[in-house]
Amino acid sequence: MKILLIGNYELGDARSMPRFGEMLRRELAARGHEVELLRAKAVLGGLGGGDTNSGGLSKYLSYVDMYVIFPLRVWLRSGRRWNAVHICDHSNAVYGRWVRGRKPSVTCHDLLGIQRGEGKFPQLRVGRMGRRQQQWIKRSLLAIQRVVCVSRATERDLRAMGFAGETRVIANPLNEDFHPASNDRVREVRQAIGLGGAEPYVLHVGGNLWYKNRPGLVRIFAALRKFGADFASLRFVMAGHPFNDELRAEVSRLGLGAQVIEMVDPPNDVVEALYTDASLLLFASLHEGFGWPIVEAQTLGCPVATSNREPMVEVAGGAAMLVDPEDAEGAAAVIATEWPRRAELRERGYGNAARFSREQLIGEYEDFLSEEWRRE
Repeated sequence: MKILLIGNYELGDARSMPRFGEMLRRELAARGHEVELLRAKAVLGGLGGGDTNSGGLSKYLSYVDMYVIFPLRVWLRSGRRWNAVHICDHSNAVYGRWVRGRKPSVTCHDLLGIQRGEGKFPQLRVGRMGRRQQQWIKRSLLAIQRVVCVSRATERDLRAMGFAGETRVIANPLNEDFHPASNDRVREVRQAIGLGGAEPYVLHVGGNLWYKNRPGLVRIFAALRKFGADFASLRFVMAGHPFNDELRAEVSRLGLGAQVIEMVDPPNDVVEALYTDASLLLFASLHEGFGWPIVEAQTLGCPVATSNREPMVEVAGGAAMLVDPEDAEGAAAVIATEWPRRAELRERGYGNAARFSREQLIGEYEDFLSEEWRRE
């Protein structure tokens, strides 16, 4: 097949979506298909010195790149030569109307942006332009006839939003190849972040988006440390975006100080070492579309505590501690009670992670993309 993938803007703040698009390109090409990944270039946005979340001039110049210049590139590059055109991120469904020759399909990762724009989360303020942008994305998404959803929970949300087309649930395969780190590499990473040779730690991998619940995770960690000597010595390694003001204030308010370690954008080999050596991954998000870190941790034998909400329950596959992300004391009590089961959860996690093999899931994408072509 000849497959055109439409990916994310070069200066966008999302990091997982560009990796997802590149993974699809790489893996489909490895199966012998001709694949092109088309992304909006930073023609004007780079002149403002920031990304789409920087505000001011950068934001509006980026909009010109994404919504004025790039649609023309989509129109020029698409056409009958492609057997399939797939939009890798539902937030780019607006480009569907510019695709020539083939009806595009799209992967829907979550509907949180649209739901936020519609006021589902009243604690979050959305400006007029943000609401209009999400309405535009929603209309564009509902107009596309074939959608891949990364979880059953996302599929239910899409149907509830009024989608009447064809859906297929294909879970997210891992973006990267993960392998347990060697003892030497683990020691190097420990030394680099100031951990003693056997000092236990809880890990979180994620950014500062509101639904990642990072301040709530710190509260859970603080409550957990009160459950006796086994937990008082724990450290909390938070890997991902730099701490924002809210998170720093919460760490300070709880008097955690050096107990919480900030790791800014660690490379994959460091993340591997962190998963390999962590006593627990704490991934108690308020909402998710999928939850990649759950599978990453299980692949590397790291026990997981995650939210008792979908899709985290679906992704964890019965191989994780389940906690209420908004009840710090209750979540800590569950973790303390189930702490002795970590070896069991580690073994069950290996089995669950096998469900997300790239070979199987890319094969499902291959079948999905070929169906439209075969129908014609």
